[in-house]
Amino acid sequence: MVLHFLITGRVQGVGFRWFVQREAAEIGLRGWVRNTPDGHVEVVAAGDTEDLAELRRALHQGSRGSRVDAVREHELVESEAERLGPFQIEGAW
Repeated sequence: MVLHFLITGRVQGVGFRWFVQREAAEIGLRGWVRNTPDGHVEVVAAGDTEDLAELRRALHQGSRGSRVDAVREHELVESEAERLGPFQIEGAW
């Protein structure tokens, strides 16, 4: 299963991407996290249903110092998973 998440709130400049990367890597998901130009954070993650549910809970919780107002998600086609490697932060440096 492949999911796309868009997280809104105070999620930039508070370590949110690093938090997501750590959580997703510990769970064993593949994919990426990145900031969007409009101040949100975007996540694409591939894994089984239970692991993605665990990531979803973490996204709603957020990192220390963040404030999550909303987590929107939609399912992507399974073939999107073929392009995903180990979970990483995109555009981090």
